[in-house]
Amino acid sequence: MWPRRDKFPPGPYGGLKGWSFGPLNENPLEFFCGLARDYGDVAGIRVVNFRSIFINHPSAIEEVLVGHPRRYVKGRVLRANRHVFGEGLLTSEGDFWLRQRRLVQPAFHRPRIAAYAETMVQYTQRMLETWRPGEERDVHQEMMRLTLQIVAKTLFNANVAGDAQDVGKSLEQLLELGADFRRTLLVPHWVPTPANLRIKREIAFIESILYRIINERRASGRDTGDLLSMLLHAQDEDGSRMNDKQLRDETVTLFLAGHETTASLLSWTWWLLAQNPHVEAKLHAELDGLLSGRAPSLEDLPRLPYTGNVITESLRLYPTAWGLARIAVANHELAGYPVKKGMGVAMAQWVVHRDPRWYDAPEQFRPERWEGDFVKRIPRFAYFPFGGGPRQCIGNSFALMEATLILATVAQKYRLHLAANHPVVPLASITLRPRYGVRVILESRQRRTMEHFPKASQTTQAMSAD
Repeated sequence: MWPRRDKFPPGPYGGLKGWSFGPLNENPLEFFCGLARDYGDVAGIRVVNFRSIFINHPSAIEEVLVGHPRRYVKGRVLRANRHVFGEGLLTSEGDFWLRQRRLVQPAFHRPRIAAYAETMVQYTQRMLETWRPGEERDVHQEMMRLTLQIVAKTLFNANVAGDAQDVGKSLEQLLELGADFRRTLLVPHWVPTPANLRIKREIAFIESILYRIINERRASGRDTGDLLSMLLHAQDEDGSRMNDKQLRDETVTLFLAGHETTASLLSWTWWLLAQNPHVEAKLHAELDGLLSGRAPSLEDLPRLPYTGNVITESLRLYPTAWGLARIAVANHELAGYPVKKGMGVAMAQWVVHRDPRWYDAPEQFRPERWEGDFVKRIPRFAYFPFGGGPRQCIGNSFALMEATLILATVAQKYRLHLAANHPVVPLASITLRPRYGVRVILESRQRRTMEHFPKASQTTQAMSAD
């Protein structure tokens, strides 16, 4: 039990002139780590006239996300970005959110996700056909292009290969601008600043592609069994269907979040593997022992435990959802402190996942830590890369399967070495991504027989037949 207190928690506040958005905006990861170090499990944050409580203990986080989720709505940053995401699952609230969640959920049921596995591997093989040993590439850009094409195909049955590079650039602009918390929270999106005008242009470009896909599907009248077909044919209790704006809001959320998070997860994974050759060697041994050069399948995943642990450990150290924020909609008590309506509550996976109370040598990349019953021995919310409770990420199974299959496919054929003199720096925007990418040198692991890796013409034919 938390001791009952009547005052706002201690924290970094020195009056309106002494502290504002500066430290939070400059390096939010360092800022929240400092809060945990200096104030423990609960700290108070005052930014101008807005108060927020930062919680750093799994039991308090569980209370917010699982115990009393109706007492909170999404935080100010996401609410301020509604002009980007619309009223999709990421930003909507209440009964409307529940309705949309029920409509979208069937697209992520296990049997349907299983059908996506073959497409994920095929698209990864097609990417590998363009790689050559000795080349230098930005693996973050490679993963962004790959996962964008996968999400467009599996969820919308659309081919965006021709648009992938431009869409990737637009997404980078939106996410980089989203890292500026001061601008996001203090400057309304309709003010014609240079940054807001850039955001407007990038949104318009992405919308043009989404509306093109929606219009093509409406014109064809075909039900292809994917998410878009489900949303197009879904009916409310009164028989009404979603209009184009509602479809846009749901698809843009999945379009943005459905590929960028997996791409960043894989980018951090390649970076970590390149710095830990003993982990990379164990990964290769498992893949070679089970697959012997053939393409991985969904059925292989339970028999690749170390490969799965590599992804799990990468998500621990570099969680793509690095922090969460909520706003209280009712007065109550949290961690012994009074929380008033309108007050914020913040938590950071980046901090909790590196807490030495739960993890031995927390800064080390050690996939072995997840063997046995380790996950049962730590508190439930000592590891929560996808959030928790009713607002837990709807695509978590999709993302984990995709990341594991891509990792297994690529790691069989290539070893990725870090390029010299290239900084890899975390950028904590809406997601956690490498600010300058991850540049690598490709090394072929060994020659493989053509029956293990299909010819380019065979894979191309498979793609064109989809």
